[in-house]
Parts: sequence; C-alpha cells; structure tokens
Amino acid sequence: MTSPTGAPSLGRIETVPALDRPDLLAPPVHAALAAWPGADRVGVIEIDPAIADTAALAAAYDLGMDTGANCVVVAGRRDGAERVAACLVRADTRADVNNLVKRTLDVRKASFLSMERAVEESGMEYGGITPVGLPEGWRLLVDPRVLDIEVAVIGSGVRRSKLLIPGALAAELPRAEVVEGLAQ
Repeated sequence: MTSPTGAPSLGRIETVPALDRPDLLAPPVHAALAAWPGADRVGVIEIDPAIADTAALAAAYDLGMDTGANCVVVAGRRDGAERVAACLVRADTRADVNNLVKRTLDVRKASFLSMERAVEESGMEYGGITPVGLPEGWRLLVDPRVLDIEVAVIGSGVRRSKLLIPGALAAELPRAEVVEGLAQ
C-alpha cells in the first residue's frame, strides 16, 4: 500500500518519503538511501522510542508480527578472521544462528555481536539497527519470507522512527544474499 505521498503505508501507519526526513534516520542509513535507487519506495514514520521494540510497535499500531522484519548482527571466526553478518528475518521468526548462519558464514561458532560493538560499528542505535546502511565488511543475509511481506516495518537506525519498505525490496539492498532456511 502507498500513502498519498507515494511512500508505503500499513494499516494506521502513514509514512513520508524517508529522504524527506533525514532527522529520523541514522547518518549511515540516510547516506545509503541517498545513494540507492530503491529509496523512492522507502517511507519513514516517527514513533515514540518506548515502542521501538517490535512487539510494542505491533501492539500500538494493531499490526501482526508478520509485518515486521528484525535485523540481528552475528559474528564468528575462521582461521583468525572475523566474519560479520546482519540477518534480516520476519519478526515472528528467529535467525537460525547455531546452524544455518554458522554454516553460511563458514565459522565454527556464531554468536550475536555485542550491543556495544554493533552500535559502534554500524553507527546506529541499539534497537534500531537496520539492513540499510550497514558497514562495508558486513554481509547481509535475508530470509526469503521477508520478501513476501507486502509492506515490512524495519529499523531506521534510530529508535524514534521506523522504515516501511516493500518486503521484496530487501533483496535489492546492497550485498543482500537471500538464504533459504535462514529463520526458524
């Protein structure tokens, strides 16, 4: 669905084009959107940071958990080299970190990146990390079920807003790798 501004909408959520509100985006997210051809299909909504977590936002806006997509950051080591990936999965699922993510990264053990490192390296706020504007060295793994969401609610890099994108657009993000079975 789209709003009168052409930006995505969902239920009671009306957005504005994301690039019209750089104040609602983390700097790396704004930079990535400004350079990305798909940005014209991305909307942003300002929210109360207290409802930034997926379940709270879904309850506040009467949305199903299947409309949200969460981004988690995982790392592992192989031969002394660290491998980092952001995993985008539907909010009603969980990334299969111990099996599929570990195998995809080709590491012996994969675990969530610490909050401090994820925030520092991404330039985004905890609870707002998004697949848009990730650091160059990070891979982006996307569960194919995200692509089936008509309008997906994702982070904006800050807790005071959310991005809305057509789910299929996630496959067009820079460095996106659609990985079957990524989420359980």
